[in-house]
Amino acid sequence: MLIKITAIATLLLTSSISFASPSSPLKTATFEQLAQQQAQTAPLQIIDCRNSNFYNGWPEAQQQNGGHIAGAVNIDANWLKTLDTAAFQTLLRDKHLKSDLPTYLYCSADKAQQLTTALQNQGYHSLTTIDQPLNDYHGKLIALPHFQQLVPASWLNDLITGKHPRYAPKHGYKVVEVEWGPPAKYLLDHIPGALYVNTNTIESKPWWNKVNNQALAQVIANLGIRYDTTVILYARNNMSAARFANFLMYAGVKDVRLLNGGWTAWSNADYPTEHLPNYNKTPVAFGKKIPVNPQYLIDTAQVKALLRKPVNQQSVVSVRTWPEYIGETSGYDYIKPKGRIEGAKWGHAGSDSYHMQDYLNPDQTMKSGNEITAQWAKWNIKPDQDVAFFCGTGWRASEAFFFAHILGWKNISVYDGGWYQWSANKNNPIAEGTITPASVH
Repeated sequence: MLIKITAIATLLLTSSISFASPSSPLKTATFEQLAQQQAQTAPLQIIDCRNSNFYNGWPEAQQQNGGHIAGAVNIDANWLKTLDTAAFQTLLRDKHLKSDLPTYLYCSADKAQQLTTALQNQGYHSLTTIDQPLNDYHGKLIALPHFQQLVPASWLNDLITGKHPRYAPKHGYKVVEVEWGPPAKYLLDHIPGALYVNTNTIESKPWWNKVNNQALAQVIANLGIRYDTTVILYARNNMSAARFANFLMYAGVKDVRLLNGGWTAWSNADYPTEHLPNYNKTPVAFGKKIPVNPQYLIDTAQVKALLRKPVNQQSVVSVRTWPEYIGETSGYDYIKPKGRIEGAKWGHAGSDSYHMQDYLNPDQTMKSGNEITAQWAKWNIKPDQDVAFFCGTGWRASEAFFFAHILGWKNISVYDGGWYQWSANKNNPIAEGTITPASVH
């Protein structure tokens, strides 16, 4: 028993960042002092250690405006609970933070102290905490253009408990969990009031494209959704929710929202759940002819037409792993051909076809818009272009598409057939092998 206890203790000590007392007293400053330092030529760095929803643009309680200070990177101090030392070091590298630069942090005092301690343990010595609420900051805060469409779990909890939160729906709402297959996990636990959509009802064989418009309209009607209904989607892995979001936007639903962090965010917040299924009893008329926005989904012929445009005017974006992009693997056991659409740019993804780490924070919320934009820009994927995202069959591409929408990108779409449909036709041009970002500029 002693051996087991010792092993468990060792595991706990190595599985998360230490919260030991800081090696030196915390330095504090005001936003005015930060502004004075920014006005000088010496470089500094700023960390917003609040929840990513506040960073994106959601106002905190008793605060009129949300968003972040220009140039600030987001590291929610709560992420430390799930990061080991190696993962934290990787996070700091990904944020391009340097231990020898003066570093300013702003968030609540307890969170600032936790992150300060963790940074000191990584060799950061010039650390200063802003000891004022963000309401006292008089500069312009930066918010994502459509941050309201990416909702916090706290906002959704307020909504379903009747508290009338800011940016509440104007014409009724539906909460929908979206998963592949029968509702096994949904029946164990789901967000109160949530309906359920099996992706088999919105995708069709052989390529797992969107079902025909009549079938899609029937699914939407059965959920009780009109074009002016606010629809809040979530999943255990938000890729499937984003897939349905793309279809609903294509159909013409004006207000489609995604729970930031999906089921993980709801579960981490320990909000109430239920297990009895919910059904919409009476189908409703959509109120518009579907599709209202056909441009959000494109086919193979449209991809080919897009690729004929100059490279600086278009991006066909492969939201797949690097091994998939260069042709080392197809990424799926049911897709045999390997490679990429010839002319496609790499849009990043994750470790495999079921993960999107390059787009997500450690708590599964959307990564900083600046970081996503930067990883796209490196591959000449820019907001003024005509941009089509694809993956294997559309799920990862839909999440990238929805994040681009949150960022305010206009001319965006999902190539519905993806690599599966493209690669099935040997006449479609494909490419393999490593290339550099410079090759797509």
